[in-house]
Amino acid sequence: MVWQPSLLTAAADDPGGFDPLFPSARRRFLGAGAWVDHAPGVLTGGDALFEQVLRTAPWAGRSRPMYDRIIEEPRLTTGEWDDPPAPVRALAAALSARYGADLSSVSANLYRDGRDSVAWHGDRVGRDRARAIVALVSLGSARRFLLRPKGGGPSVRYLPSPGDLLVMGGTCQRTWEHCIPKCAAAGPRISVMFREAY
Repeated sequence: MVWQPSLLTAAADDPGGFDPLFPSARRRFLGAGAWVDHAPGVLTGGDALFEQVLRTAPWAGRSRPMYDRIIEEPRLTTGEWDDPPAPVRALAAALSARYGADLSSVSANLYRDGRDSVAWHGDRVGRDRARAIVALVSLGSARRFLLRPKGGGPSVRYLPSPGDLLVMGGTCQRTWEHCIPKCAAAGPRISVMFREAY
């Protein structure tokens, strides 16, 4: 896995920070009660946080059923992460305050290169709740993040850059699906997720 810190953003050793008001956030309504907020560049010092999360997260491979067999997920994940670094906990608190929900359930996914991916899906919380908030901060290399109506249809495309925030809300986990598709080449990317504990 090869990763090159950005030459155009804060220094790799910058501890970074964020504006807890998330002033760059812009909402896109998807219909049927679903919406997405995109806040570009919400996090400064993302390179340092990428390295810290990469080094300290409890990464593991996971398997899951697919049709009539068990497959290995083409990415690494933490599952629920009980002791993330202080900047991640601070983001969880700020996101909880902004969205009026307890977003302290933290996990992370590592996409090591373009071969790592995740198929179309809605997060499990959508099975249990009609409305839910799932936020993610992207660290490392940019990767396509796609959304489409559940069951298929035209997709909505985002290309989150390092330090970007995406928040899926309302009925999004129940009425829409999202994925990170494979690509020919990509550097490593970490997605840090914040969900409602339930």
